[in-house]
Amino acid sequence: MQRIRIWVYDGILASSVAGVIDVFMAANAVWAERNGRGKAPPLQWRIESLDGKPVQTASGQLVSADAPINARAAADAIVVPGPFVVDLERFFARTDILKPLCAALRRQHERGTLLASYCTGSFILAEAGLLDGGVATTHWARAKIFAKRYPDIDLRVSEILTEQNNILCSAAVTTSLNLALRIVEKFVGRQIAEDIGRIMLIDSNRVPQSSYAIMPEEAGHSDALVARAQRFMEKSLRQGFNLAELARHLSVSERTLNRRFKLAVGVAPLQYLQTLRVDVAKRLLQQGRLTVDAVGERVGYRDLSTFRRLFRRQTGLSPRDYQRRFLHRTRLGGVSDAGRAAG
Repeated sequence: MQRIRIWVYDGILASSVAGVIDVFMAANAVWAERNGRGKAPPLQWRIESLDGKPVQTASGQLVSADAPINARAAADAIVVPGPFVVDLERFFARTDILKPLCAALRRQHERGTLLASYCTGSFILAEAGLLDGGVATTHWARAKIFAKRYPDIDLRVSEILTEQNNILCSAAVTTSLNLALRIVEKFVGRQIAEDIGRIMLIDSNRVPQSSYAIMPEEAGHSDALVARAQRFMEKSLRQGFNLAELARHLSVSERTLNRRFKLAVGVAPLQYLQTLRVDVAKRLLQQGRLTVDAVGERVGYRDLSTFRRLFRRQTGLSPRDYQRRFLHRTRLGGVSDAGRAAG
């Protein structure tokens, strides 16, 4: 029997706890049908909080705990939900949560326990120093903050699930189901995991996160020169331009423009331009008013094969497949602060 502990605290999403437990329950049920109901189920879990008391989720629901968190207690896997917060800095200030949680996670990892978390929970694993030199993923809207705060971690934000050094990380809250399926696969077997995925309609072949990501509307920095460069790019997508032309327009050298842009945005101007073009193309494809070729021309790609290749590289989908999948998504509106809270 594999012992799974789910460590909860105030501010998590209720679905992330209930969802993974439902996956484990279903795995036990399917296993029992095939191996006899009189046998002990392969998975056993319990919910634990720092003080053993119920925690309040982001929606106000209470989640009961079976026991306090015990860093020394035997466990085969620890699942840590991510916090649902708009301001991560305020969460980092919650030393009453982070300090004991990180210490307990480090101790369990030293014991060889599998650690698993999703979305902003990757920040907790990173704060504990457990991801240093390794790979991880997190919610696409938090990728820039993560990369800046933890430069020694190989952040693979396009991926839905990463695994290294007995640590699992996944993307947004719905991927906690994929996380749970991976735990089932490791502890119960691939066939059971695949069957549960089909029964519960959990997509095990999800498209990369980059298909969902959008560029923030706000500048996100205070460099007026770079902000002018970004506005120029937005207005000049269709006709195109080169770096020398942009530098002349701003009355600076190319070297200065490159340096200031990297400091403010994190990437070089031409890399930013390519991302901007794909982002605008995604929005045009969602609207469905233009053909794929017309969209490519609208964002400045006269070589349409280049447009298709770069679009697929950034999103994991061809422009046509992207349009089929996301055609009506714009009717649901943009990403609000609650969406950026992630989790």
